[in-house]
Amino acid sequence: FPLFEFWGPMASIESTQWISSAASFLDAHDPTLKLIYLPHLDYDLQRFGPDDSRIDQSLRDLDQVLGALIEACEPARVIVLSEYGIEPVNQPVHINRILRQHGLISIREELGRELLDAGASRAFAVADHQIAHVYVKDQARLEEIESLLRSTPGIEQVLTQSRQREAGIDHPRSGELVAIASPGAWFTYYYWLDDAKAPDFARTVDIHRKPGYDPVELFLNPELTMPKARIAWTLLKRKLGFASLLNVIPLDASLVRGSHGRTPADDESAPVFLTSHAALAQTGRIDPADVCDLILQHVFE
Repeated sequence: FPLFEFWGPMASIESTQWISSAASFLDAHDPTLKLIYLPHLDYDLQRFGPDDSRIDQSLRDLDQVLGALIEACEPARVIVLSEYGIEPVNQPVHINRILRQHGLISIREELGRELLDAGASRAFAVADHQIAHVYVKDQARLEEIESLLRSTPGIEQVLTQSRQREAGIDHPRSGELVAIASPGAWFTYYYWLDDAKAPDFARTVDIHRKPGYDPVELFLNPELTMPKARIAWTLLKRKLGFASLLNVIPLDASLVRGSHGRTPADDESAPVFLTSHAALAQTGRIDPADVCDLILQHVFE
C-alpha cells in the first residue's frame, strides 16, 4: 500500500487508485456489501480550497477512477457518498493557545520542547477541523471559559452540555463545551506560544501524538531547500537503523484553504448521496443519521 501517498505532503491519487484496484479482489468472496473509501478529494480541497482552479484536475482524476470502479461493480446497486462537504477557510483559530493565555493549559517541558499536560490542565481543547471539544476539569470556571470562547474571533457557537443534548451530540466522551467555528474559520491543535518550543512531532506527520487534527501535515515546509532529498535521506537513515525525525511539515496554519464540520450553509457546500437505484433515490436533504438505513435498503429491498 502506498502509505506516503495516502496522507501527508505526498498524498496523491495513487492511494485512491490502489484502493480501487484492491476492491476488485473482494468479488471472489461474493460479498453482500462492499464499502470502498476513496480519499483523493480530501487532499487538494484542504490544501487549496474548493474554489481553486486546481480542484478541476482533482475531480477529473477521481472521476476516472470512480467511473471504472462503478463499471466493475455493475449490475450491483451502487451508492456514491461523500462524508462531508468542504468549504473555503482562511482563518485558523488557535483555541488551545487562547486557553493557555488565560492560565487554563498546563505544560511540561522536555529537552526544551513543550508538551501538553492534559491531565493537569484546567481546560484543554481537542480540535477537529471546524469543531473543537473543550474538556473542563475546573467546573468552577466553566461559565468563564464559555464566555471566553464566545468572545473569541472565529468561534460562532459554544454548546454547553444542555445544548449538546438538544443538538443530539451529547456523547459521553464529548467535551463539557463544544466550539463551532465561524464561516471561513477552523481550529488548530497548537498550544505552544513560541515555535522554537514546539514539540518534535509538530513538524512531522504524527496523527497519534498530536492532541487534535492537523491538516498542515498536507504541506511541505516551504522554507526547506530540496525537501524531497531531505525526505529520501531521512528514510535511508531509518533503513540503516538510525532514529531520525521526518521533520518537513511547516507550522504555518494559514496554508490551509479548506475545512469542514459546520452544518452546511447551503446545498452547494453539503455532502452528496448518489444512487444508481432510482426507486430508492431521495430528493432534498438527508439526515446524516438516516444514511445507514438507506444503505441497508439498497442491500435488502
